[in-house]
Amino acid sequence: MGWGNIYKRRVKVFAVALIIYFDYKALQQREKWANKLKIASLWEKAHERNAKRVLNLIVELEGLWVKLGQYLSTRADVLPEAYTRLLKQLQDSLPPRSLKEVCKTIEKELGKTMDDLFLDFDKVPLATASIAQVHRATLSDGQEVVVKVQHDGIKAVILEDLKNAKSIVDWIAWAEPQYNFHPMIDEWCNESPKELDFNHEAENTRKVSRNLHCNKRCDDSKPANHVDVLIPEIIQSTEKVLILEYMDGVRLNDAESLKALGVDTQKLVEEITRAYAHQIYVDGFFNGDPHPGNFLVSKEPPHRPILLDFGLTKLLSSSLKQALAKMFLAAAEGDHVALLAAFAEMGLKFRLDVPEQAMEVTSVFFRSSTPANEALESMKMLSEQRSKNFKVIQEKMKLNEKEVKRFNPVDAFPSDIVIFGRVLNLLRGLSATMNVRIVYIDIMRPFAESVLQCNLNRGSALNPRWIYDTPIHSDVEAKLRQLLVELGNAEKILGIQVCAYKDGEVIIDTAAGVLGKYDPRPVQPDSLFSVFSATKGICAGLVHWLVDNGKLKLEDNIANIWPEFGSNGKEQIKVYHVLNHTSGLHSAMSDINQEDPFLMTDWDECLKRIAMSAPETAPGHEQLYHYLSFGWLCGGIIERASGRRFQELLEEVFVRPLKIDGELYVGIPPGVESRLATLTIDMSDLTKLSNVGNRSDLPTTFQPQQMAQLATTLPAIFNSLYARRAIIPAANGHCSARALARYYAALAEGGKVPQPPNSSMPTLGSHPHIPKFPSQQTVKKQKSQKKTGLDDHGPGQTQSSNSSTQISSGHDDKGNVYIQIPSDNRCSIDDTSSDNLNIKLFHNPKVHDAFMGVGEYENLTYPNGMFGLGFKRSYSTNEELIGFGHSGIGGSTGLCNIEHKFAMAVTLNKMSFGTVTAKIIHLICSELNIPVPQEISRLVETGSASQLGIGKPLIN
Repeated sequence: MGWGNIYKRRVKVFAVALIIYFDYKALQQREKWANKLKIASLWEKAHERNAKRVLNLIVELEGLWVKLGQYLSTRADVLPEAYTRLLKQLQDSLPPRSLKEVCKTIEKELGKTMDDLFLDFDKVPLATASIAQVHRATLSDGQEVVVKVQHDGIKAVILEDLKNAKSIVDWIAWAEPQYNFHPMIDEWCNESPKELDFNHEAENTRKVSRNLHCNKRCDDSKPANHVDVLIPEIIQSTEKVLILEYMDGVRLNDAESLKALGVDTQKLVEEITRAYAHQIYVDGFFNGDPHPGNFLVSKEPPHRPILLDFGLTKLLSSSLKQALAKMFLAAAEGDHVALLAAFAEMGLKFRLDVPEQAMEVTSVFFRSSTPANEALESMKMLSEQRSKNFKVIQEKMKLNEKEVKRFNPVDAFPSDIVIFGRVLNLLRGLSATMNVRIVYIDIMRPFAESVLQCNLNRGSALNPRWIYDTPIHSDVEAKLRQLLVELGNAEKILGIQVCAYKDGEVIIDTAAGVLGKYDPRPVQPDSLFSVFSATKGICAGLVHWLVDNGKLKLEDNIANIWPEFGSNGKEQIKVYHVLNHTSGLHSAMSDINQEDPFLMTDWDECLKRIAMSAPETAPGHEQLYHYLSFGWLCGGIIERASGRRFQELLEEVFVRPLKIDGELYVGIPPGVESRLATLTIDMSDLTKLSNVGNRSDLPTTFQPQQMAQLATTLPAIFNSLYARRAIIPAANGHCSARALARYYAALAEGGKVPQPPNSSMPTLGSHPHIPKFPSQQTVKKQKSQKKTGLDDHGPGQTQSSNSSTQISSGHDDKGNVYIQIPSDNRCSIDDTSSDNLNIKLFHNPKVHDAFMGVGEYENLTYPNGMFGLGFKRSYSTNEELIGFGHSGIGGSTGLCNIEHKFAMAVTLNKMSFGTVTAKIIHLICSELNIPVPQEISRLVETGSASQLGIGKPLIN
């Protein structure tokens, strides 16, 4: 192709692009003064004339533009009807090349004459496409074949068209910044030239055929998720000629023939979709060009799809294949955490924290297809959603109208997923063209699940690296790891961490298993687990710290600290009543689960509701577990007594002194999603729980029957980012076992902080910053409080509002934007520098008595109650009080034995109700000759939660 032709093609492309652009721009201006009744007609006419311009240009230029036209012709779900109707002509055939040119290419490539090669060769081609045309023929041995012959000189045309297309994309991105197609055109520039080598296509065809187990014979031993499609066998190939087995079929867009054959088009498109789901998620190798021209339907029943043309394919790495599967399943289940983790794994980065918008966009991406007659409504919905998302971005980034158009929220877009996106869009367009509705979530889910399940080896029987590779600190840790392997192989554990301290030193620090049901990444020492009510022990510790520092008294009336609380008969409720679970507010907030569980994520609303609640019993009259209300009661007390935000105080009082930065949160910040374990349920334990009778120590709203019902919904709620980021001090702690164990190790020694462990990698405390994304509302509150000089930090703020606080911003080592908030000096604690090895969290020499509610604190507790002041009492088998701790529903636990200076923690993501955690605690205590907690011993001895009535320590 000479320079003259190259120049002419370029001029024609840009001329038509400009004409179409200015045509639509002029119509946008005309809309402002045109009659509203005529606007729709004006747009229809504009679409018709511009679609004709595009079609005429493509037919004239051929080359790569034909492929673009074929792609556009399938997008009936998003493009005006005029475009899809006119461009559909490109799916059938282009004007054919001369027979002389075709024969010349065949003879040159195969080194034989046409007579030597074929008994018969049809002069009229079956089809002519952008790169080649196809003829039916009979080989010299009598076999029926089709011969695909590349157009002469097409390579130079394709490469030139790619340059022109890239230039147009550059121009569009400049003129209309919100339409940035650079990732797509860059991937096309990389992949399209591969289509020009038919040897490459031949090998691709063989590979896909092997992967899908395609043949025309019956096969009784079909693999799981088998797809029923056909792919022609490759007979011979060269760079420019490809000979394939002939298969008699009907074109996919030949509606009359399909109807005459009685083809079920719904089932047909579903099977094509399943074939692509298998290629993408199971094989990681898929055809990137599923337009209608690349399919036939076999004429013989059961009328299976015939897949053609594998010139454009994509090979996915194992890690990317898993990330795509996780992204799909996260969208299907509304799991924000898994979605953001999947994005991180595939290299997709955002310039701002917009998890809700990311979920919405992903859900739209995997949405069910709509028939062509619903395309207009679908387009309207997508446009409204796009506007809504950009509005959120505009508010977050404080951009004006001009800036928001040029703002791209994506910081890094991996090229590997461009073809994946194109395939999904083509399949959606194909569904619309065939006028069927495909529910991608249902069809693709088994394939996405299978790829993750294949890599989800539960236990060392299949995965020798199931135990994370960290040093073994003791003989008991070696035995513990053997137990974890056994429990893993029995599928009682999915992912787990166990850490224990003895005499201030780490003796166990083990992580094992995987982060989630659909997340085969290994659990590491710094992975974060949702520990539910184990959070109460941390919350209670903050209340005791305020008492220890003179900011609060246990005998204080809460209404004196928190005036709004003194309503509806709560004037006499004292701080110790809350810590001892005797306030009478045991069922407060219980209606939130029926009304809307996600109301728990609204800190302001929950504090208002708890302040307005009414007690069921008089203070101190009855001890019933405050399963949900405890956190907001303590949270309100903590913030009012300290004048500090809950999370801010937690960071200063416990996290920094204990050097557990980044491994203990109540409400996670943005930036830690990749370290989160995903919750699931042990269904066998759940069945036992539902068969257990009522317990007198629990409120009527939190009996085993209600717990069983609640447990089924907990993963869906607490796997969502809405819940994960919320301040719910009763139930929303996220921590590693080594952080929780270190907290209890300090409590075991009266508040003395133990030496930091150095054997675990990554090192404890190696996540020093707390990334923050303050909302516009927060900033406004800070400004107003600075002006008025208020020192009261009202609920609902993410950051400290103290006028002396300085906010610094930056990036972490992974490029995530964050804001660090340095501590002020109010309510300060002892020096927490690394040089100070005698840090104490508490100064009260009788703080253990305060935790357990004994000695001089006994009169503040319920007689013979299971709770002290904020912690559950732990008794030995001979009824001796040995320590304290707190567990969460599902099994995560922290506890300590005071006399033996022993502390430990268990965190897990497969929620069970007794046996797993009990076996672990029993083994460790027995090996160390430490008294086994009474309820743990009973549970292990009976071997069944149902026989015991349920593992009491593992509910609280």
